[in-house]
Amino acid sequence: SLQEELKNGVVLCNLINTIKPGEIKKVSTSAMPFKQMENISLYLEACRSMGVTDYDLFQTVALFENKDMLAVLTNLQSLGRVAQAIGFQGPTLGAKLASANRRDFTEEQLAAGMYTQTFLGAGSAQGAGERRG
Repeated sequence: SLQEELKNGVVLCNLINTIKPGEIKKVSTSAMPFKQMENISLYLEACRSMGVTDYDLFQTVALFENKDMLAVLTNLQSLGRVAQAIGFQGPTLGAKLASANRRDFTEEQLAAGMYTQTFLGAGSAQGAGERRG
């Protein structure tokens, strides 16, 4: 299962190092549960440092004890969005994060916009207050 493949944290750490080489310095291949949970913790720390929000992180036990795989999958999608945003050129998962599109308008442009018809009323055969009959 997916949980069994990810449980030791090695695949997750390697994923981080593929996206951002050298981010996780030492990945343990030990079969000891403590070392495997440490790998998962290193993965989560790397996710946070790369920009994954705390909301999209999971608790180590969610994966290690198979408690909440939905949280793990949500995290992987979030990491996929962040990877695209930081310029990762490999295969991706999830939609790209939206970026700010700040616009500055002059007073004249703002004033002109006050009298422009919106798309909400455009093309209507009847006004908003008229009855159909």
